[in-house]
Amino acid sequence: MRVLVVGAGATGGYFGGRLLERGQDVTFLVRAKRAAQLAQNGLVIRSSLGDAVLPSPRTVQAGAIDGPYDLVLLSCKAYHLPQVIEDIAPAIGPQTVILPLLNGMRHLDLLDARFGAEHVLGGQCVIAATLDAEGVVRHLNQSHSLTFGERDGSRSDRVQRILKLMEGAKFEPRLSTTILQDMWDKWVFLASLAGITCLMRAPVGDIVAAPGGEAATLQLLDDCRRVAAMHGHEPADAVLARARGVLTEAGSSLSASMMRDLEQGGPIEADHVVGDLMARAEAQADALLMLRTAYAHLKAYEARRAGQA
Repeated sequence: MRVLVVGAGATGGYFGGRLLERGQDVTFLVRAKRAAQLAQNGLVIRSSLGDAVLPSPRTVQAGAIDGPYDLVLLSCKAYHLPQVIEDIAPAIGPQTVILPLLNGMRHLDLLDARFGAEHVLGGQCVIAATLDAEGVVRHLNQSHSLTFGERDGSRSDRVQRILKLMEGAKFEPRLSTTILQDMWDKWVFLASLAGITCLMRAPVGDIVAAPGGEAATLQLLDDCRRVAAMHGHEPADAVLARARGVLTEAGSSLSASMMRDLEQGGPIEADHVVGDLMARAEAQADALLMLRTAYAHLKAYEARRAGQA
């Protein structure tokens, strides 16, 4: 299969690099600066699960895509998605499959509208990674899973082919017949983590140690759960129990990447991760006090950032 990986940063660089390491036909869609860096230094992955140095990976820039790909692995930030959709359009042929790894659900609506739902799988990944100042992809923990599937739950020939493509690569591929529920489960957790750590400007351990902190965290989680339930995707009891455990762990240094972006003054995925939950709550949104407060806080930050630009 001919694979186009959108970006060669922390996520795209890791999973795309592992596929390239396995010998698959991988091209990275990158900007000129990153293309030059990869040409000079190669794609470098540092991980406790195995390093990789991949010399001169094949790259292409927007406007130079030469035809359809079989698989497009999409791992951009949500605020870049409208431009990325235009950039990848020449890569989408009649049989192309798009596998997005963004959080939430809004990107499915945008991709469906542009390319048709028949081209778009469900997908998500679990990994902690960063791209350092030298362009090295640094894998920060032991998790590196990539889950995907048909949104109708079928085990189609094309997802079987994608699973075969990924088998043997140094990450954990998983073909799911419940991918939409998997995505909602992650979204409920992530929106809770991002909302509370951004709102409190603190990691989980500091929040739950503060008076009222644990109660606020659990209320936000319940608000997110209620939205999922409205759409027929309430997380199972075991999933919620794990989320509560992680979000209330004493001494935990866990925080959302959105909080780190916010503290650095960067753009954030406020509308995609938190705001879209509010939008999907519709008439019941007024009852979701913690979710509304977290979203208002993020939008106030965005307004202040825009005013300083």
